[in-house]
Amino acid sequence: MMKYTLYILFLLLTLNSYSQEEKKYIREGNKQYENKKYEEADASYKKALEKNSQSLKADFNLGDALYKQKKYDEAVQQFQKIAEKTTDKELQSKAYHNLGNSYLEAKKYEESIAAYKKSLRNKPVDDETRYNLSYAQKMLQKQQEQKKKDEEKNKDKDKKDEQNKDKDKDKDKKDDQNKDKDKKYDKKDEGEKKEEQ
Repeated sequence: MMKYTLYILFLLLTLNSYSQEEKKYIREGNKQYENKKYEEADASYKKALEKNSQSLKADFNLGDALYKQKKYDEAVQQFQKIAEKTTDKELQSKAYHNLGNSYLEAKKYEESIAAYKKSLRNKPVDDETRYNLSYAQKMLQKQQEQKKKDEEKNKDKDKKDEQNKDKDKDKDKKDDQNKDKDKKYDKKDEGEKKEEQ
């Protein structure tokens, strides 16, 4: 019995030590983040996650640091992981909001809109998320309109190219006909020269 008690005590002390180190790295990362040293903050949050891979604070803050470094694909992965991992509605709402921001910066408007909607399901009264959702919808509409214009431009260009090809074919036919005429005249000229000799 004494042996198990010592083992449990040792296990608790070890876990407490890891927890203290995790918090130390998170605080360190937060200071670096505040000083706009995002790469250093990124490294600190990763160290915190090495100590406790279940740390939602370290995960969330790492996502923010990645976002600030414009590593949007990595930030997307972080915020997606947090949103799926947590059952806390507030944290889930924030994770989806930041996920939406990451998609927005990557110009993935449809994904951004979906993330903002998930955020609002968890926290319907979030005006900032509602604003970002509206903005993402406008950007998606602009993107679709631009795509439509580009497609129409390409169709017009293709038509013009096709017309130019037809004109070139007609010109080639005329050139061939003119060459045939030239050949006929040459033969006629050759016949006249032979008679003169």
